[in-house]
Amino acid sequence: MSRSFEIVTESAASVDQIHAAFVREDYWRDRVAGDGSSTLDSLRVDADGVVDVQITQHLGRQILPALVANFVPGDLKLVYRETWRPTGDGTVRGQSRVLASGGLGSTRAENWLTPTGAASQLRATGKVEVKIPLVGGKLEKSIGSSLEASIPATLRYTTRWIAEHT
Repeated sequence: MSRSFEIVTESAASVDQIHAAFVREDYWRDRVAGDGSSTLDSLRVDADGVVDVQITQHLGRQILPALVANFVPGDLKLVYRETWRPTGDGTVRGQSRVLASGGLGSTRAENWLTPTGAASQLRATGKVEVKIPLVGGKLEKSIGSSLEASIPATLRYTTRWIAEHT
């Protein structure tokens, strides 16, 4: 079973400013720098401004609940992939996906950055799926709640980063 989510948050930065940050390697390096367990694996930007980034987060077994650790054959690794593409109408459309090692679950989302005057709005809709018997539903709910906090926090980080780097 999976759990759906929808998150809407706003930024004082414009869509163009946010997209301009997304094409910069220093933005992504700074974004993962505060988390010693994450690495920037790749960043590709094509001539049309399409951004494709991959980040891996290495999580030790010690942070997992005991029941969940029984299903994880080693340390847990989350591979995060994010793609952003300008649509030509002032909007930037994104897709994000997180895959947990061992096929334990995934998160996927469709994202839209749209202008709201000089500012912007981010809308993310998606699904969380955890494939662990007995606790999967509880973990999906917990991950969904975490996304409700982390997606707006990431946009706030991006807004601050833009203010400090432009």
